[in-house]
Amino acid sequence: MTDSNKMIINLALFGRTQSGKSSAGNILLGSTDFHSRFAPCSVTTDCSLGRSCHLHSFMRRGGQEITLQVQVLDTPGYPHSTLSMSHVKQEVKKALAHHFEQEGLHLALLILRADVPFYGQEESYPIQLIQELLGDTWKNYTAILFTHAEKIEDAGFSENEYLHDASDTLLTLLSSIKQRYVFLYKKENLFNEQRRKILERIVEFIKENHYQGLTFK
Repeated sequence: MTDSNKMIINLALFGRTQSGKSSAGNILLGSTDFHSRFAPCSVTTDCSLGRSCHLHSFMRRGGQEITLQVQVLDTPGYPHSTLSMSHVKQEVKKALAHHFEQEGLHLALLILRADVPFYGQEESYPIQLIQELLGDTWKNYTAILFTHAEKIEDAGFSENEYLHDASDTLLTLLSSIKQRYVFLYKKENLFNEQRRKILERIVEFIKENHYQGLTFK
């Protein structure tokens, strides 16, 4: 994951169709690697790995300035509008093993729309996929990224007020993953600042596991 002055973090995105996975991945990378658009169906059909440019002087560790590089695995929506759930599961499993075989996966990001209530059976499918692929330690390697968070502001809520009124299902999930979450706002004028803050939060989550990745066979 790291040498004396460089750190690479490996992330994988999970979520339902039109949750904003690919768009969130592009923001994390600071690029347009992943195809993202509004559609009445699933857009992403294959797993795809994107790599960011080097973020110099991102943080200090052990008295040294650290350069950060982010690798993000985008995955098809689960459930998918055209692909079977078993097909998506096998493709993601192969992609995790192929791309993160050596250094492992540092964090699985469950992408949830902040403007859509979290409840019901279909909302649980991406979580079940994460559990099956990551195994018993999934809770230690999972965080939630809320997209469309600007809708919270538009409605006059703070983040804390939003979570206070959230469903019991979401609150239980947050408790199980030790309150690891971050909000993503669609604000073009604050793109770089917000990207850095989100990545700083993600690195803090990864630090909880002593920067160790979860390996796959």
